[in-house]
Amino acid sequence: MTVSYTIKVAEARFGVFSGLLLRWRGSMYKLLYKEFLLFIVLYTLLSITYRLLLTQEQRHVYAQVAWYYNHSVDLIPLSLVLGFYVTLVVNRWWAQYTSIPLPKQLMCVISVSVHGVDQRGRLLRRTLVRANLASVLVLRSISISTPVLKRFPTMEHVVHAGFMSQDERNKFESLKSVSKYWVPCVWFTNLAGQARRDGRIRDDMALCLLLKELNKYWAKCSMLFHYDWISIPLVHTQVVTIAVYSFFALSLVGHQFVEPEAGAAKRQEPLELGQEPGPALWDMDMYVPLTPLLFFFYAGWLKVAEQIINPFGEDDDDFETNQLIDHNLQVSLLSVDDMYQNLPPAEKDPYWDEAWDEGLAQPPYTVVRVAQSLRPSFQGSTFNLRDVSDPEQILQVEASPGVARRVSALSRFLSVGEHFPAVTLGTSGGTRGAPPTPLLLRFRVEEGGDPETVDVEEETAGSGDQALEP
Repeated sequence: MTVSYTIKVAEARFGVFSGLLLRWRGSMYKLLYKEFLLFIVLYTLLSITYRLLLTQEQRHVYAQVAWYYNHSVDLIPLSLVLGFYVTLVVNRWWAQYTSIPLPKQLMCVISVSVHGVDQRGRLLRRTLVRANLASVLVLRSISISTPVLKRFPTMEHVVHAGFMSQDERNKFESLKSVSKYWVPCVWFTNLAGQARRDGRIRDDMALCLLLKELNKYWAKCSMLFHYDWISIPLVHTQVVTIAVYSFFALSLVGHQFVEPEAGAAKRQEPLELGQEPGPALWDMDMYVPLTPLLFFFYAGWLKVAEQIINPFGEDDDDFETNQLIDHNLQVSLLSVDDMYQNLPPAEKDPYWDEAWDEGLAQPPYTVVRVAQSLRPSFQGSTFNLRDVSDPEQILQVEASPGVARRVSALSRFLSVGEHFPAVTLGTSGGTRGAPPTPLLLRFRVEEGGDPETVDVEEETAGSGDQALEP
């Protein structure tokens, strides 16, 4: 059911997204065409009624109502309300996808922790990996996934599909609980403890790792259950729906064309002598207005929220839950049974005999991609940055306590220019009309002395008692 178009947008070229507009499955047109046709029919009927069936006096009243609706529709903060709601729904949609339980990590831990090539070891691994039953139960026993419930309408169908044995079904149905999707996880913990006592799991660390992965799987099943239980507050959904439909209900009347003399009074510009009044710009009769385009934007935005607020249904872009169940069961049984200790022999790789001083291993390229092999690998954004030409700037010195105090005083002096922009290094010490002499501050290493001793030399020009000019 998921509509995938990733390969169509693999390259950013002219008309990539435009080609997606011609698709029907999962498109905006498929979701919106019924509401759009209803809006167009009502808009056309009102337009015909105004143009052909109303009297002049009735047109005047209709024009006043249309003018009032046209100004009132702008009071609805539709973009704010709808944008916030769709953002909330999209975040919830992605969170539900990341909460789908996947047994990849759990089956790998089972394969490495539960030992034994005999029938008992194989039975333990296959039974443990059937913790996938928990995801089947959480998807069918609640109203979150209609396709899974239609596939497994009763527990007999679950037993027939191989997710549960008949004895497990009897134990399952004998328990009195409202929701029992967690029962296979409890069976898993008891069976893992028995395997540890029998020596199939050789140490407590392996058992702890196994139960840790089970808790992650269980947490995702529980999160799916709570997503079905706790929905977006109904009042929020109602406010957004009423806002959208009210906007277009008012637009049906407010965006209609009305005759200028029947509407509100217009302000006329003064005419020159001999000039004839021309038609006003807003008097143009637009038989095909832009209101249907607004309907596509806002109503389509609402349809996006309607489609993904529960992505476990049967819409075009809903999750493929049945295919996901099949995939999880197949790879789980394959990993703990057929692939258990069924390893390919360890061999030397093709670059075994290459020395590191001869260069890094270079896999071959095809003809169409050989040019990429000539590009240098990324070394970092500052790899090719040139060093500073002034050697004094790259001189390394060790700061002594005295130098630290002088540098601190220097930094306080330089910070004065941040609060008083008129006082700068270029203007201090100069006289009016004379070119300013810069104030030079630098570190100097005394010749023949200790290289750790660093003095701060100040060179100034001009009298110190001269006023600083801004």
